[in-house]
Amino acid sequence: MFRTLLAATLFATPLLAVPALAHEFKAGELTIGHPYSFEVPSSARAAAGYLSITNTGSAPDRLVGVEAKVGNPMIHLSEEKDGVARMTHVEAVEIAPGQTVTLAPGGYHVMFTGLNGTPWTAGEKIPATLVFEKTGKVPVVFNVEARKDGGADPHAHH
Repeated sequence: MFRTLLAATLFATPLLAVPALAHEFKAGELTIGHPYSFEVPSSARAAAGYLSITNTGSAPDRLVGVEAKVGNPMIHLSEEKDGVARMTHVEAVEIAPGQTVTLAPGGYHVMFTGLNGTPWTAGEKIPATLVFEKTGKVPVVFNVEARKDGGADPHAHH
């Protein structure tokens, strides 16, 4: 009996841990994976947010906006052209059927501008709402994480 209970516990524990580690949100045919940001000091004027969006449906959808009580969130694209890094506001990001779009450092991201002097510290949760053209509004939470390289968020000076 004890061996059966021990075996069941050992095999079930990893399965039970997966949902706790998973940080995703689902709405209709979309799955939003692991929204996160990096910690920023109180002097930061902005912070960037990252996530993935998977469209399991048969029709495209578009991320057209982000709403939050913190700052003024917008969708931006960072790109390097002729050795010069540029960041621009974009109106929308299309998510084709069967595709995953990743908002990550160096590409598309959510830019939280107009921060009010409050630092974002590791472990903090930033509630926001992603606005999609077809799916509508999807509440998510951005987890604030420590930078692995110890550096500051390159977007913090905006």
